[in-house]
Amino acid sequence: MSFWIDTHTHFKMLEITNVEAIAQAQAQNVQAFINIGTCMDDLKEVLELAQAYEFMGCTLGVHPHDAEAFGDARDFILDHAKDSSVVALGEMGLDYYYEHSDRETQKKVFEEQLQMSIDFGLPVEIHTRDAEEDTLDILRSFSGKVKGLIHCFTGTQRLADEVLKLGMNISISGVVTFKKAEALRDVVKSLPLDRIHIETDAPFLTPTPHRGRKNQPAYVIHTAEYIGQLLGLELDELQAQLLMNSKKMFPRFKFIQNA
Repeated sequence: MSFWIDTHTHFKMLEITNVEAIAQAQAQNVQAFINIGTCMDDLKEVLELAQAYEFMGCTLGVHPHDAEAFGDARDFILDHAKDSSVVALGEMGLDYYYEHSDRETQKKVFEEQLQMSIDFGLPVEIHTRDAEEDTLDILRSFSGKVKGLIHCFTGTQRLADEVLKLGMNISISGVVTFKKAEALRDVVKSLPLDRIHIETDAPFLTPTPHRGRKNQPAYVIHTAEYIGQLLGLELDELQAQLLMNSKKMFPRFKFIQNA
């Protein structure tokens, strides 16, 4: 049976219940989920949901939008990062498009969370928007010490090439199915197969054919099908590769390891 993983989703933000989202996803053979922490307001709920379901892991972290409130979340992350349900740290990074937090604060908080990932031996899920150079500069300063992925990759070919050199992986969302995403499709075609992941970032960035609706984990199958066609891969071949990639990236996620 197919075994798909949504490596980045936000259950708290979905317009349907957790039970409905899980059932609809499992009906599409989406068997595992990584539920993302973004700020102090959702970390406890994210952790408790992952503890409730063996097929769900979670991340703990602070999104760049909330960097100025990082102090509120720091102790929670430090206290709970060793929990077996926590499979990565994040969502962390830089966002210069909205700049809800000061850039210097974003950089400082990003660096602190990267150091936490080293201290706890966990991978990271990174957000970067309109901040490629600073993202690369910071990742270079941690080169060889941090592993993880650039989530919802929509950057340039140069960013992809550079983060791959730094040992990071790249996660592709439903954006790849958008009509105006030719540049992203070219990047995806250049990626090594053993460095790719897929995600929904639900409830955002709904893939074709569900544009206009709120996204949900079940829809990751459409991104998978599209990437398979783009790369000329049979779906079962892509599924096996993505599962292998996730096993390597998220070794604490026992449900994946046993798949």
